[in-house]
Amino acid sequence: MDRLELIKRNVQEIVTEEELKAILETKEHPKAYVGYEPSGKIHMGHVLTVNKLLDLQNAGFEITVLLADVHAYLNQKGTLEEVRETADYNKRCFIALGLDAEKTNFVYGSDYQLSSEYMLNVLKLTQLTSLNRARRSMDEVGRQMEDPKVSQMVYPIMQAVDIALLGVDIAVGGIDQRKIHMLAREGLPSLGYKAPLCIHTPILLGLDGNKMSSSNENYISVDDSEQDIKKKMKKAFCPAGEAENNPVLELFKYHICPRYEEVVFERPEKFGGNLSCRGYDELETVFVSGELHPMDLKNGATKYMNQILETVRSVI
Repeated sequence: MDRLELIKRNVQEIVTEEELKAILETKEHPKAYVGYEPSGKIHMGHVLTVNKLLDLQNAGFEITVLLADVHAYLNQKGTLEEVRETADYNKRCFIALGLDAEKTNFVYGSDYQLSSEYMLNVLKLTQLTSLNRARRSMDEVGRQMEDPKVSQMVYPIMQAVDIALLGVDIAVGGIDQRKIHMLAREGLPSLGYKAPLCIHTPILLGLDGNKMSSSNENYISVDDSEQDIKKKMKKAFCPAGEAENNPVLELFKYHICPRYEEVVFERPEKFGGNLSCRGYDELETVFVSGELHPMDLKNGATKYMNQILETVRSVI
C-alpha cells in the first residue's frame, strides 16, 4: 500500500485531496493532529481516529495528540483537576493502542490555551463568527442540552485556534467534526494562519445497529474485560448476508483487518472447518455469500478485539 492509499484508507472525506497531494509532494514530514476531550472512557469510536493517526505516522507524518482538558472543563465534564486525570488515562490508552510514545507529541490544552496569545486569537475569531455559525458548530452534547452555556459556544472557536497555534497541516477527526473544521478553514486565514486540510473518519454504529451512545452502552470500551466483550458481541446486531449497517463487520473493516493481514475463523469440521480471509474485501464477500455464519463472525470479532485490547488492559 503506497503512502496516499494508506492515508485514504477507511476515510470518509478529505478536504481536499488535491491539497493532500500537494502537501505530500512538498513536505517529507507533514504535521497532523487530533484533539480528544478527556471526558470518559475511550471506546472504539475514538480508536477509529487513533487508527488513522497510526496510518499517518506510518506514512511519515509528525503526530500531535491534543488532550483537551480545558475543552472538557468548558463542556462541564468535571473540574480541571478531574479532567487532567482523565487526560492522563487517555494518553496511556493511546500509547497502548500503538502510537509511538517517543514520536507522538502529546499536548495538554491547559499548557497553552490560557496564554494571552491564545485568548486574543479566540477573541479575534469570535468577531468573525456569527452566532448562528457558532451554534451550528457547537459540540453535539452541548446542542442537546436544555440550557447550553456560553462556554459551549466558545468551544468550536477554540478548536479552530488550536489548529493554528499547534502549527499543524492537517486536522483529523470524525465526520461529526466537519462543521468545526470548516469554520477553521474559513476563519483562520483572516487571522493570518493557513487553512488546514481536513481528514474525516466515519462514525461507527453501535453494537445494536443504532447510533453509538454511552447511555445505551452499545459500544466496546478499551477497558472492557474479555467477558464483557464476549457478552456484548453475543448480543450484537449482525444480519446474515448483509454488509450494510452491520456493526460486527465494521469492527473488522476499521479495527481488525487494518492490524491483521489475515483473519482466521475457527469452526468445527462439521461446519466447514477453519476459514481464513486476507483483507476486509475478501471477508465481506465471504460473509455476504453466506459461507460465514453471523455467529462465527461474532466469535472471530470477539477473539481479535480481545487481542487488540489486551495491551491496553495491561497499562490501565
